[in-house]
Amino acid sequence: MSTSYPAPLEAGQPSENMVTVTHLVYALHAFAVFSAVVGSATIIFSFVASLPSIAAVILNYWNQAAVRGTWLESHFRWQIRTFWFAVMWIAVSVLMVITVIGVPFAIAVLLLAGLWILYRIVRGWWVLIQRRPLPMP
Repeated sequence: MSTSYPAPLEAGQPSENMVTVTHLVYALHAFAVFSAVVGSATIIFSFVASLPSIAAVILNYWNQAAVRGTWLESHFRWQIRTFWFAVMWIAVSVLMVITVIGVPFAIAVLLLAGLWILYRIVRGWWVLIQRRPLPMP
């Protein structure tokens, strides 16, 4: 008994549906950042703890296999790494706050991480609009 799979697209070419999903993920992350800027939250906390951003990461993991081997794979990796590095920077700043003397440094880390998140969203979305891959480490 053989299982029939849909014919693969041309090597390295993602489906238009996956391009749309990638735009949606950037839009969800951007909405999380925008809501932090106009609200009372910091960018990094809104990025990590807001429902749009969590939904975006779930979409990334859910569709990761569908973009493997295409230029969109770099965007998915970029988005996932942005989220988890933001979580790491929150953990680092919490540890700094525990020492009390590190409170000013923790605030600086959170502000810089917020700017870094903004940069990653803008750069990633800009490269996606140009339909190019991001550099993968």
